[in-house]
Amino acid sequence: MTEQDWFVTNEGQCEAWEVISQPENLTQPYRLYRFLTDLEDILTTIADDRLRLQSICPLVRKLLTHSSWLQMMPLDPDPATGWEVSMLYDEPFFPLTVQLVAWAPGVKSPIHNHASWGVVALLSGQENNTFWQRSPTSKFPNQIQPVNDRLLAPGDILGLMPDAIHQVEALGEEPTISFNVYGETNYDQRFEFDLKHNTAHVF
Repeated sequence: MTEQDWFVTNEGQCEAWEVISQPENLTQPYRLYRFLTDLEDILTTIADDRLRLQSICPLVRKLLTHSSWLQMMPLDPDPATGWEVSMLYDEPFFPLTVQLVAWAPGVKSPIHNHASWGVVALLSGQENNTFWQRSPTSKFPNQIQPVNDRLLAPGDILGLMPDAIHQVEALGEEPTISFNVYGETNYDQRFEFDLKHNTAHVF
C-alpha cells in the first residue's frame, strides 16, 4: 500500500507532501493523550496554518501507526443519514476536535468548508474528495467551481486549509472510516454551498 500526505490550499489546489516515515518500535506507546500534548505544543508555537499542518500530519501518521485500537473501534454509518461521527476528544474552551467519521457507500457530503485547519486520515474504504474554489460574480457572489479531485485510500492523509472547499463521496462497497482532527472553527466563515441556487449557508 502506498501512503501519501496531501495538502489542500484555500483555493482548492491539492499538493503532494513528502511522507515522513515513522519508527516501528517506540520505547513507550504513543497514546492519544501524548498526541494531544504534542498537538497543543504545535498550536502554541506555530501560528501559520500551512506550517502547522506540515507539523501535524506526521503526528497523525505516528498515532495511527502505533494505535491499533483506532482500527478496532466499531463505527457504522447511520442508515437514516448515511454517516456517523464518534467523538474522541472535544474539550470546552480548547480549540481541538478529534473524531472518527464513517460514510456509507455512495453517500456524498454537502459541498462545504471547515473554517479551520483540518486533517483527515483514511482508515478504511475509499473516499473521493472534490475540491472547489470561489469564483464570485456581482450577480452570484457565492458561486464556486470545481478545481480537481483526489481519491484517498487507507493510509492517506489530507491536510485542509480553513477555506478549502470540498465534497466527500464514499466509493466502493464498504463504508469509509476516517480519523479527523480540526482546530478552532470560525463559525461565521463556515458554509455549505448550494450549486443550484448559487447560495452559501452558514452552519
